[in-house]
Amino acid sequence: MSPATQSPRTDTAYKAWDERWQSEDGRADWLVPAPDVAALAGELYARGARTVLDLGCGVGRHAHHFAELGFQAHAIDGSEAGLAELARAAGKRGVSVNARRGLMTDLAYDDNRFDYVLAFNVIYHGDGEVVHNAISEIARVLKPGGTFQGTMLSKRNRNHGLGREISQDTYVNEKVDDKAHPHFYCNGDELTLLFSEFRIRSLEEHEHRRPGSWHWHLMAELGQ
Repeated sequence: MSPATQSPRTDTAYKAWDERWQSEDGRADWLVPAPDVAALAGELYARGARTVLDLGCGVGRHAHHFAELGFQAHAIDGSEAGLAELARAAGKRGVSVNARRGLMTDLAYDDNRFDYVLAFNVIYHGDGEVVHNAISEIARVLKPGGTFQGTMLSKRNRNHGLGREISQDTYVNEKVDDKAHPHFYCNGDELTLLFSEFRIRSLEEHEHRRPGSWHWHLMAELGQ
């Protein structure tokens, strides 16, 4: 396929988030670690996990938390503004986070690098191909038996089916501010198939801040 006829990229949500991270109001709802992430941290440490990656780290709420607990915390995001705020806050907290700019479909880390990878509200920002590639990259950088924790959009979500379907199960809705870039939705069976390389330890649907904002919360271990 020539460059003139290539389909446009769908993993571009970081551009919208880059604008959000530039204001204090935009960052306000993204400063405290999610409860289920914080709850898992102690268990991971007790099991000997030390190297962690916060994929799609935003302004660093989870990366900072893991660093404060004594983990070797790494973080990656496409947003320069998010990474700048992460570095500023890390300095203020007195913690060290190894952060870099990059995309979820091309992680600049060695194979089998991490004990744990987190992707909270991240890898569903794109079409099915992007999601598959992101999951493949997560599996590549995780150690065998390593833990993945993340979220995916459920087809119960009130925005599923709204706007333009740009590819299977992927929608763009310009009428909703945070859905103006591609979002991928799946049901439980489809999610399980996406993570077929993993052993799923827990899978639950959680409603986030807005009514009808159903997300899958997943914890899984990479097969050895």
